[in-house]
Amino acid sequence: MNENPRNFPAVSTVAPGPRHLLWLILPLIVLIAAVLWLLQVDPLRGFSNGAPPVENMTVERTVLDEDGLRLQVRAGGSEAMTIAQVQVDAAYWQFRQEPSGTISRGDTAWVAIPFPWILGEAHTVTFVTNTGATFDHEIPVAVPTPKVSGSGLVSQAILGVFVGILPVAIGLLCYPALRGAGRNTMTFLLAMTVGLLAFLLVDTMIEALELANKAAAVFQGSVMVVLIAAVSFLALVVIGRRRGSPTGLALATYIAIGIGLHNFGEGLAIGAAFAAGAAGLGTFLVLGFTLHNITEGIGIAAPILHVRPRIVHFLGLALLAGGPAVFGIWLGSLAVAPHWTAIALAIGAGAIAQVIVEVTALLARSHNARADYMQILNPAAFGGIATGLAFMYVTAMLVKI
Repeated sequence: MNENPRNFPAVSTVAPGPRHLLWLILPLIVLIAAVLWLLQVDPLRGFSNGAPPVENMTVERTVLDEDGLRLQVRAGGSEAMTIAQVQVDAAYWQFRQEPSGTISRGDTAWVAIPFPWILGEAHTVTFVTNTGATFDHEIPVAVPTPKVSGSGLVSQAILGVFVGILPVAIGLLCYPALRGAGRNTMTFLLAMTVGLLAFLLVDTMIEALELANKAAAVFQGSVMVVLIAAVSFLALVVIGRRRGSPTGLALATYIAIGIGLHNFGEGLAIGAAFAAGAAGLGTFLVLGFTLHNITEGIGIAAPILHVRPRIVHFLGLALLAGGPAVFGIWLGSLAVAPHWTAIALAIGAGAIAQVIVEVTALLARSHNARADYMQILNPAAFGGIATGLAFMYVTAMLVKI
């Protein structure tokens, strides 16, 4: 009888001996020796043609206060760099750097400039390195950087409630009206959830990639976003399927987590835009955010229409999906670099992709015990996906800042 029908190589059950350990250590010894030789001999020095090193500088934070400008810069080029001069609006200004001296590759420093900025005006800061390279940073609208205060945190929390928690709660309030939904209506709602999540996935990835392009080159922004989104997706799939495909309240919880991570990244972006003076929220824009996010609550409610959750479950789902927007706005307005916002959005994108897979699997099993993915092509499912995408796209026009 063939004991290895799949032709897999036999796995040795013998414990590794000294010879096996030697073969594991030998490649490491060769690598260390090669690195030491490369550093000692420097065989590449013959290729040097006297050109300056490739420099790259990214401004990660800008603080405007009564003392002038303070900017956090990161050296992202191939070598360390030194700031020799600073210009503001084409005029040279004295500056103070902390820590002073050369900025190592990947490190940050704060640059303080006693410049009397003008409220509402645009300013351009130019950094000149000791090699003559220049790097410009635009301040589109000069406004005081928010400081930590009780009233400020309360105002931002109220904003977070309106753009995060309230719309999700309104969507969940539709639960009693939807409980009597028939099979086709149930299919439509699950498919609509897939549609709105698909829009959020695309929107989140685009935002993450845009922010990653503003981060220091050393972070390899686009690659970082894709890898983190993939790891987030795989990790949540493993966690979510420990006991089989999630359904009911478990699936609703995963949907809330995915939406919550998205809202956290969205809150970071809103807070950072305010701190930079790049956005002002009016009543119409706040209402637009609320309307845009209402379907998120309906999407969370769709998997639990055939179960009877308790009130505390609804409260928990609303806070899980909408609450992170509050913390995102707080952090974004106070201290967040572009790469951190990109990372948060990438994690959210991975979570949303995992939820799309699980909801689609539930949709495929809605008529049979076995999954039949052709179910998403029936009129109810196709209409639901189209409705979710269309609603999110149209209402997104109200909230772009």
